[in-house]
Amino acid sequence: MDGGSGGLWPILLLLLAVVLVPTACLLWFMSAAVRNERIAVRQKLSDAYLPQFEATARRVNEHWQRKAAGLSDAAAGAPPAQAFGRLVLDGVCDSAVIYDLSGILRYPRNAEHGVGGPEPDTRRWAAARNLEFARADLAGAAAAYAGIARDSEDANIAARALQAQARCLTRAGQTEAAIEVLAGPAADPSAESLADLAYRDARDPQGRLIVPSAQLMALELMGDPAHPRHAETLERLVARLADYAEPALPPGQRRFLMRRLEEIVPDQPLPLAVAAEDLAAEYLATGPARPAFASLVRTSLDGLWALPSPDRTVVALLRQERIAAEVGSVVAAEMPLTEASVEVLVAGQGDAEPEPFLLVSAGEYLPDWHLALHLAGPDPFSAATNRQIAAYLWTGFLVMAFTALIAAVVGRHLLRQLRLTRLKNDFIATVSHELKTPLSSTRVLVDTLLAGNYRNQEQAAEYLQLIARENERLSRLIDNFLSFSRMERDRRAFELTDLEPAEIVAAAADVVRSRFESHDCRFDVDTAPDLPAVAGDRDALITVVLNLLDNAYKYSDNDRRITLRTYAADGHVCFEVQDNGIGMSKRATRRVFDRFYQVDSSLARSAEGCGLGLSIVKFIVDAHGGTVEARSEPGKGSTFTVRLPATGRASRPT
Repeated sequence: MDGGSGGLWPILLLLLAVVLVPTACLLWFMSAAVRNERIAVRQKLSDAYLPQFEATARRVNEHWQRKAAGLSDAAAGAPPAQAFGRLVLDGVCDSAVIYDLSGILRYPRNAEHGVGGPEPDTRRWAAARNLEFARADLAGAAAAYAGIARDSEDANIAARALQAQARCLTRAGQTEAAIEVLAGPAADPSAESLADLAYRDARDPQGRLIVPSAQLMALELMGDPAHPRHAETLERLVARLADYAEPALPPGQRRFLMRRLEEIVPDQPLPLAVAAEDLAAEYLATGPARPAFASLVRTSLDGLWALPSPDRTVVALLRQERIAAEVGSVVAAEMPLTEASVEVLVAGQGDAEPEPFLLVSAGEYLPDWHLALHLAGPDPFSAATNRQIAAYLWTGFLVMAFTALIAAVVGRHLLRQLRLTRLKNDFIATVSHELKTPLSSTRVLVDTLLAGNYRNQEQAAEYLQLIARENERLSRLIDNFLSFSRMERDRRAFELTDLEPAEIVAAAADVVRSRFESHDCRFDVDTAPDLPAVAGDRDALITVVLNLLDNAYKYSDNDRRITLRTYAADGHVCFEVQDNGIGMSKRATRRVFDRFYQVDSSLARSAEGCGLGLSIVKFIVDAHGGTVEARSEPGKGSTFTVRLPATGRASRPT
């Protein structure tokens, strides 16, 4: 870049500073004004909403205080299992843990409930077990167990004997007989069955109820839901699982029966207490201490909270979603806003998005919970403020837009002048360099001939041929410069006539043939017959082909192979020049038609030319309504294809 163009940069920098400094100051003033207006509006809204919002938070706290007090009322006077059932089945909480006043866990306990009464007659029981296990007399053992059940006056012992009888019948393959013993009614009216009400509360030595386990065993033996006793047995078992009245199922047995029932009858809906029992067991498995204060506390289980009663005999377990829903219902009842919304937040679980307008604690019973107020509707206090802010913004934007427009116009003008100056300098330097070489060569040869410094007429003729060749090269350069001048003025004054493609190819080939064939070059011309005519300027199209051939010659190695093909395709006539030269990268093929562009390689830099030939080709082809493209790979040569629209008239035979 010369000194004239370089002198524009201080002007551009000064122009940029003139635009940016006032703009920055204006933006700062606008930002300060808008911020102050919004602070004032926020304070007005806070004064309007805060009292009602704090009152709502107090109502939320009172709701949970009443809920905690109601836990003791719900469990009062009821056995632990029955208290658990009330709390869960009535929807008070998701699960619960029951303690006594001394802090001992009452439900669900890990230890099983009760005992199963006195031991059976050792002699008869031992004889039956000997028949079953030692002698494998399953039929005899089943009869012996039936006799014990029939003669025993204790329901626990009789129920255990009937359970053992069913086991022997099952092992003996008498499935239906075993089902009769387990689920009744028995075919023999005198036979005993666990379906009798006398055995409803019978327990085994570990305190487990025998009848529910027998009903589960019967369902397993039935298998097919179409069994005539399946529906009735299933209904009885499900009802017992949902029954928390005394005598209650031990928690461990209840959970086992529920899980096993899910496996054998997957489509059967189980009581709500299934999830509650599992949740309580999972909570106790973490080894929690009984809460010391009557407030909602976070447990070690993700998303689970514990709410103790005031006397801490009941600890209600609540899932986070349930708590948020209850808080939301209280808020909706106390603060029915259409222009705002309230979000329930938990400490340590991320911030509210977007940032809330007001944030208050949900109360002492919910120490880790907050209520966030978001404005949702139009703000009655900020109407005037918005108008003032809009005035600030519009004024600022108009000033900045006007300043930017002036800067853009001036900058564009300066940049255009800069580009024109660079283009002129490049053009003058290129013209000077390219014209100097042939003129210098011609002057040296003419001076040699004038001085008579030649051996004979053959050498003189050789010098004259060199002069003619340099003149021809000089003529091509001048033609290219004239074409470039027309391109700069965007003058496309071409005389279009119907032309034979073969004539264009022949004329171009004749011009270069002697030069190509005088060196180590193989030049082939392949013209398809019966080509349609094209509408174009004869000299301009010959210039196109010559420039492509000259480009192929310059950028090929010593062993040159250049092919000129002409053919018709898709309503177009194609002129294709292929060489085995240095090739180009994909990036270079996209820029090769730019003015003054030359491939960056040692061979390209040493070749003659100024980078105008292919740009002139594109200019002429575009003016004729055609297209030109380049396909190439580095080291594998290049192929340039010119496509011109055919006129539809057939060419004359050549």
